[in-house]
Amino acid sequence: MTKYIFALMLAILSITATQAQRLMRGQKGLEISAGMLGKEISDNYYLNLTLTVNGQHGGYWIWGAEYTHQLADYRTVQIPLEDYTGEVGYSLQLLGDARKTVTLNAGLTAVAGYESINRGNTVLYDGSKLLDGNNFVYGTAGRLSFETYLSDRFVLLLQGRTKVLWGTDLKQFRPSAGVGLRFNF
Repeated sequence: MTKYIFALMLAILSITATQAQRLMRGQKGLEISAGMLGKEISDNYYLNLTLTVNGQHGGYWIWGAEYTHQLADYRTVQIPLEDYTGEVGYSLQLLGDARKTVTLNAGLTAVAGYESINRGNTVLYDGSKLLDGNNFVYGTAGRLSFETYLSDRFVLLLQGRTKVLWGTDLKQFRPSAGVGLRFNF
């Protein structure tokens, strides 16, 4: 999968020849991203919707909402583990070319939300009882994103992210990787 993403990025970089102003202060963008939390993307994935507002020197503010879905195996069934979180933070531009066609950004956000284990059902099919329950979670998240402009308004993102959550009965440290598309308006 990684080979295909890098091949796609190289193909896009070779045909990009736009000359518009980019990363103007106050410009807003709507970003949609999806990714995987583990090796099985069909079972462990996230979906994210983010509003960005450009600041100074290529950085931008982040306001996002995210849905995370995972499955845990128990005998012959799989137990759904879901998170509904919101995040607020800032992303700094680390590297970029003069025309701002390609940038590397690092961001830090505050995260808060709700965690659902087996959709609130504590008793399983065989009479077993789950000791872990639904919780409000909070913490912080970091992200490293490689961004390239496909046109004057569309930006393709490759992201590596991690969350550290407290108040959870599940894993506290949660890395993920994904791709996204941002529309600047």
